Amino acid sequence: MITKVAIVFRPHRFLLAICATLVGILILIFSYSFIALVAATLGFLAGYFLLKHRQAKQQRTSSLPTQNAAGSSDSRSTEIFALGKLFEATLDEMREGLLVVDNDMRVVASNPAAHRLFNLVTGRLESQRLTELTRNPAIYSAFHDALKGNERSGVEIETHAPTRRVFDLRVVPLGNSDGTGTAGAIGVFFDITQLEKLERVRQEFLSNVSHELKTPLTAIVAFVETLEAGALDDRENSERFLEIIRKNAARMQNLIDDILELSAIEAGNVGVKAEEIELSPLINDVIMSLAAKASSRGITVKNHVPPDTLVFVDARRLEQMLTNLVDNAIKFNRDGGMVTIGCEAGARTRILVKDTGEGIPAQHLERLFERFYRVDRARSRDMGGTGLGLAIVKHLARAHGGEVRVSSQLGKGSTFEIDLPQANGVSGGPEPAVKREPISTPGY
Repeated sequence: MITKVAIVFRPHRFLLAICATLVGILILIFSYSFIALVAATLGFLAGYFLLKHRQAKQQRTSSLPTQNAAGSSDSRSTEIFALGKLFEATLDEMREGLLVVDNDMRVVASNPAAHRLFNLVTGRLESQRLTELTRNPAIYSAFHDALKGNERSGVEIETHAPTRRVFDLRVVPLGNSDGTGTAGAIGVFFDITQLEKLERVRQEFLSNVSHELKTPLTAIVAFVETLEAGALDDRENSERFLEIIRKNAARMQNLIDDILELSAIEAGNVGVKAEEIELSPLINDVIMSLAAKASSRGITVKNHVPPDTLVFVDARRLEQMLTNLVDNAIKFNRDGGMVTIGCEAGARTRILVKDTGEGIPAQHLERLFERFYRVDRARSRDMGGTGLGLAIVKHLARAHGGEVRVSSQLGKGSTFEIDLPQANGVSGGPEPAVKREPISTPGY
């Protein structure tokens, strides 16, 4: 506790100053000299400043905290307690699991993230041996090496309860206070599940792109070599070869265009300028653009959307989504089948594209919107699909604040649904940032 010190008034000091001043004044009265006036003034100032100096000294003394031993101890204890609470709160909020063990491999400290890592809902890890918490040899080995003074990093740990998770473990030794030997080890578990998943998606994407480009490129090179070897003089075959080359080159061009389009959408570089438009005329335009393809297989495409239906969307992007869905519905339909496009208005707008094809097996529905995923790869490639169409639909729908879904029955057909918000759910301007779950996206 801080004790206040009262300022002590010393009257004799003040009297000296008064006396000196009076002497000067008396001299001034009886002599009227300038010297007497100066003497009186200096005497008064001397007394005044002497008094102020004393008061200032006393005030400086009183401002110093005078604490007893108990008060000083209480203050330090309060500071230590506050620091401890701050440190505890920091550990509790860490996403990384923290585990400290002593030389006997017994846990002496941990945080909630470590409890979740070891699937411990209640109770404490403290005082338990590491072998009681886990049978994972990689964890035990990393801590064992750290207790010998060897730092371990980059140890990959994989758990499967309740779901598969991957951790990067780093363990460092804790030295004794005297600097000799180790008193324990501290391990930090970094959750890299998402990073590992994204890396796998990236590798799959590169593998798929390489494969998709290699197939048409191989055909182009082969037929060019055939033409160079003398087939160019055979007009009938040379024209057929050139048509094959053109077809494969167009396929590569479409693939590259779709990759660039999808990359731009996922990066948030594609703007969505939503406005209120009539849906039925836009669907008629989509049907007209695909009429030749539908007619070649005897497939009927019908627009069941009422003429006065209004939607709040980016017209060009909605046309792109519907073109992809209707094109797929024609490709994977039966000869002489039907494609219908409808709409359900309500709190949200639902645009439905139904076909009468063979349907999609249930095990494929969950992955249907992944990039390059196909139910029938050979058939999709023969029909000119890039495997990215449904991915583009998915991300464009999300850019509008909506979603795309699919349902299917074997032998009866499939229904794709674009679920979009009303006008108050979307604002014009740049596309909202797309949430990057491992980028999963398309083909059918």
